[in-house]
Amino acid sequence: MNGELIRIVEALQKEKDIDKEVIFRGIEAAVASATKKHYGKDTDIKVVLDRQTGKLTAFEDGKPIDPEELGRIAAQSAKQMMIQKIREAESDVIFGDFEARKNTIMTGIVQRYEGGGLIINLGKTEGVMGRRDLIPGDSYRPGDRIRALVIDVKKVGSKVRIILSRTAPEFVVKLFELEVPEILEKLVVVKLIVRNAGYRTKIAIESVDPRIDCVGACVGVRGSRIKNIVGELNGEKIDVIAWDDRPEVLIANALKPAEISGLEIDEESKAARVIVTQDQLSLAIGKRGQNVRLASKLTGWQLDIVTEEERKAVAEALLETLKQVPEIPEDAVKIMSTAGYMSIEDILVRGAETLASLEGIGGEKAETIIQSLKHHREIGDLKPVAPAIIRDADIAEEGESEEVEAESTEINEEDQEVGDKETGPAEDK
Repeated sequence: MNGELIRIVEALQKEKDIDKEVIFRGIEAAVASATKKHYGKDTDIKVVLDRQTGKLTAFEDGKPIDPEELGRIAAQSAKQMMIQKIREAESDVIFGDFEARKNTIMTGIVQRYEGGGLIINLGKTEGVMGRRDLIPGDSYRPGDRIRALVIDVKKVGSKVRIILSRTAPEFVVKLFELEVPEILEKLVVVKLIVRNAGYRTKIAIESVDPRIDCVGACVGVRGSRIKNIVGELNGEKIDVIAWDDRPEVLIANALKPAEISGLEIDEESKAARVIVTQDQLSLAIGKRGQNVRLASKLTGWQLDIVTEEERKAVAEALLETLKQVPEIPEDAVKIMSTAGYMSIEDILVRGAETLASLEGIGGEKAETIIQSLKHHREIGDLKPVAPAIIRDADIAEEGESEEVEAESTEINEEDQEVGDKETGPAEDK
């Protein structure tokens, strides 16, 4: 019987990957607890299990006792406690194993749908993927293989709960690490990533080695590398962007595939006005404003998109508005109307310091202008004639309707190795 106990421990160790010492201690604790219940709570019970022979020795207040005297009830209690200890040990092993795999991609087998989400077999345990963690368009059946990111590992009682996701931005980063050796080797670094899962992702990268074209490395020959990632993401568009510490360059890169013709930056408020031609407007905005919103998140700047014609119209309207203020000299009016301001409120928000930096204004004149504008605004005799600033939300529908035509001008596959590219099928299809 002692030899059988050793064989059971060894089998558990191999099957459950639990340290044998943990099992031995669990058996000792279980038998000691059952023995103590049998002899009374005040009894000092110690149980020793020989690791070589499997022989159990029990002591009551230092005197040896025969464990077989415990009876059927005591043996059953010991058995239940042993099972509990083994389950706890197994849970600890699984928790430690998957805790080390957080933020890594795992492949599992879909078992069933539950509450709109998926239960996935990961081998030793099950993973849970909620509805929000599934990419729009994901369609899996029981038995299908699925790849997902381990985003969290929790202990719920004696069970381990593995939380999986396919919508987390880090999932895309890990896919790039699998497809692009330069990222895994730290020759190319992912600086930032923003994502609208199922629709569009923008990932900013930087090359540590100046000899490596970071964008070309991520795209691959004729888009071979990024095609695999796009396929895993059900055709989600991916814009690979070269990182740059200069905000004007980063903003221009982030708005790819649109080409901008001008940029007006207010560093104090971290706002930028992007000027584009009419044919690039819908492409810069993107379907339902996705392109400009993701570009804004990526850069950390508030971005307003206007066309060259709209910018010119705003400047002329602002000129007429400023002429209503007699305290502002005519030369200052012309300077301000061509300095990138969009409205009287824009001038007041930026303040006198920004205004004073304009050539031909100066500090004293700037203070006078600001005070005059505030006074006339308060008394209500200043009638703005400038058109409203056109922002991404205002023309999202226009961007949506024109995007198919605009995207037909994108770079073809063979040229994807150089420069910033956009991949994936058009969203309108």
